[in-house]
Amino acid sequence: MSKSATQQKQLASQSGDTTPAPALPQPREDISPDTNRRIVETISAVAGMHGSEKAAILLLALGEQAKPVWDLLDDDELREISGAMSNLGPVRAETVEYLIKDFVNRLSGSGAVTGSYEQTHRLLLQFLPREKVDALMEEVRGPAGRTMWDKLANVNEQVLANYLKNEYPQTVSVILSKIKTEHSARVLTALPPEFALEVIQRMLRMEPVQRDILEKIEVTLRNEFMTNLARTSKRDSHEQMASIFNNFDRQTEGRFMSLLEDKNKDAADKIRSLMFVFEDLSKLDPGGVQTLLRNIDKNKLGLALKGANDEMRNLFMSNMSERAAKLMRDEMAAMGPVKLKDVEAAQQEMVVVAKALADRGEIMLADSGGQDELIY
Repeated sequence: MSKSATQQKQLASQSGDTTPAPALPQPREDISPDTNRRIVETISAVAGMHGSEKAAILLLALGEQAKPVWDLLDDDELREISGAMSNLGPVRAETVEYLIKDFVNRLSGSGAVTGSYEQTHRLLLQFLPREKVDALMEEVRGPAGRTMWDKLANVNEQVLANYLKNEYPQTVSVILSKIKTEHSARVLTALPPEFALEVIQRMLRMEPVQRDILEKIEVTLRNEFMTNLARTSKRDSHEQMASIFNNFDRQTEGRFMSLLEDKNKDAADKIRSLMFVFEDLSKLDPGGVQTLLRNIDKNKLGLALKGANDEMRNLFMSNMSERAAKLMRDEMAAMGPVKLKDVEAAQQEMVVVAKALADRGEIMLADSGGQDELIY
């Protein structure tokens, strides 16, 4: 095997890297304290990385030149490295350089890289068929959340309970101890009573869990549960149709809703209750309104409020400073007549931004059915 091919194979195998963490160096007197500190921080960061994370950083740094390495990976390795790459976030230049020098002696380079879902998707499209990339990234993304435990918190409790009831109680107790307590409570309620009691008893006796055990549980959850969830989960047909209706312009939405009401009023009512529309923003609390105001384009805001009712206008104006509210009113008055489709497009953009903020946990949206309406 050529030297180049050997290096490629070594890099491809980094996702299973089990070499011991490097010992922290003793401070050197011939360099500055700041340099000493950065060296220690870099080595500490690398020591805490899983092999798949190291491989992901190197592949991002190599960019298009990494194609021979991607070709050597099997489906499991692709899935593991793609998942690690999507969750990397910013990586310091020193860390990138350290890994390059450590793993591939003859390869040198510098510069920080940022791993994200979008970056990983674009990179994989350069080497793999779109169908395979789309399927792979759908598995990687799974439910929203940066860590495995964040993702589990966004899985329906009944779905999670159906999976966990076939696992060992000790394993289930570890998993439920890592997710939010309110979600753990809902999952325990959905488990068979005797099994749930056994899990509770083990949680009460639980000692600190070793990191390697947690990592094995995370890998199992990712490979078995999340993968199957992404492959087999199907949205409720009414929920899916509500999302479609949310993307109609107002005129088209009204026309189809009216036709559906004539044929199936129950279905129309359910879809309407699942839809999130501009008027539902009136249920935001003051903090949510202010967060939305900070994230929306001011020109779009003025256009959206131009076609809003007095209640909606007052809601947003009351959460601005007096000066900002006056400027907004002046701007709206100066617009003159505006096209209805432009107003609806601006209002829809506000809804899209609000949903994105809710997905990130920055605001709370109440559903239109009223069950999540906030009580003060």
